[in-house]
Amino acid sequence: MESIKDSWKIRIHSSPEILGGKPVIKGTRISVSFILNLISNGATFEEIMDEYKDLSRDDIKACIAYAIHLIDLKEPSRLSA
Repeated sequence: MESIKDSWKIRIHSSPEILGGKPVIKGTRISVSFILNLISNGATFEEIMDEYKDLSRDDIKACIAYAIHLIDLKEPSRLSA
């Protein structure tokens, strides 16, 4: 069973020919940032899957896992309010 932490590796893809190289869910032109924006604006997984029939719950989780991966790569920095 793949771990949530690594799920993005088989589900997220980036190519200069698709959305200018933005990370997308493989086989789609739906970007990771688009999915994360939907979630941050209150969309549920079910609502996203209803609207975008090609997406699975695991695709959405992979977007979150990818974002976590990118945050973990960065040097810690102070955030000011």
